Amino acid sequence: MAAKELSESQEKKQEELEKTTSKDGLFLYDGSLYPAIVCCPETLKILDMFKARRDDVVLVGYAKTGTHWVAQMLTELEAASGKYDEEEMKQRQQKLEELKIDPFLEFGDPEKFERMEKLPSRRIIKTHLIPHKIPRSIFEQKPKMLVLFRNPKDTAVSYYHFSKGMKLIPSEQTWDDFFSDYINGKVCYGAYLDHIIEWNKYIDYENVMFTTYEELKENTTLGLKKIAEFFEFSVTEQDIQTTIEKTSLKAMKDKGNEINRVAAKSLFRKGIVGDWTSLFTEEQSKEMDRRFEEHAAGTKLGKMLKYDIYCKN
Repeated sequence: MAAKELSESQEKKQEELEKTTSKDGLFLYDGSLYPAIVCCPETLKILDMFKARRDDVVLVGYAKTGTHWVAQMLTELEAASGKYDEEEMKQRQQKLEELKIDPFLEFGDPEKFERMEKLPSRRIIKTHLIPHKIPRSIFEQKPKMLVLFRNPKDTAVSYYHFSKGMKLIPSEQTWDDFFSDYINGKVCYGAYLDHIIEWNKYIDYENVMFTTYEELKENTTLGLKKIAEFFEFSVTEQDIQTTIEKTSLKAMKDKGNEINRVAAKSLFRKGIVGDWTSLFTEEQSKEMDRRFEEHAAGTKLGKMLKYDIYCKN
């Protein structure tokens, strides 16, 4: 689904979930937890029915690494590159509404993959999935992929607030409890460090570009130019600046509030780097440091995350 119809469906599920325990808000499939508010086992079971196109624009990011923000950037850049006027943009949005397309591959009903065949190119495809769970056709067709990461500590704090806001965890669950679940992979999409380790295997692929939330926050103009060049989006300096304006935190919040105020409040909270210091205890910080050093620090992707800069006091 999309926009208002997706919002209405999610709000209905949200009301139902608020009356249940968190176990009813999540479900286990193929070794990983998923949010029942947007996912269902039937869709996950047939993910490989998705047919990728060579010209698809694919965005991958673990939950709460900034995927909604960057997805909107890609949408704006693709529109600018396609030179769509307001009427064409409206028609493309109406097509999404008409086909009831969920924004992420793993979201929505199993019939969505047939409906996605009717979308015009270039399609913007999004997912939170780890590589071995992504549809095979994406790796076979080799469309260009943007893989997004964020420092593990900020990701954890953002994920906690999001999970609270969307009732994916009990209201009484503390940060300490959530941190234990997060670091041990007992949250939706599994352990974040596993994603770093697995995606590191693709870091030298020509059709895969890696970027970080921090890099985009530090110099959004430069980051957008790199993304536009990678996807061969034909955009001007003005297009870049317009994209920055349309994807500011305020603009994203305002747009989100028009569709689903509850989700927008959880999705677009602070949008800053370094918020991890608001919740992490010294012991938790050291535990994350130890895990990262042990599993990911020595990888190329691990080095790209600049852990010592963003995750050390």
